[in-house]
Amino acid sequence: MGKQRITWTKSGIGYPRKQRLTIQSLGLRRLNQTVEHVDSLVVRGMIAKVRHLVRSELIPDEVE
Repeated sequence: MGKQRITWTKSGIGYPRKQRLTIQSLGLRRLNQTVEHVDSLVVRGMIAKVRHLVRSELIPDEVE
């Protein structure tokens, strides 16, 4: 499985509390912070909920 690189790009002020909590559950604490998660349906669902606040990209597995 690959990884998802998620960057928080827009403030959660003015958005529902559930969306702000989703940002926190992704491990994002500061604006413009980037985190990486293993690509899974759960993470993709959270990204879909806040897609207007974050930027995500899929990082393929490295083959050695």
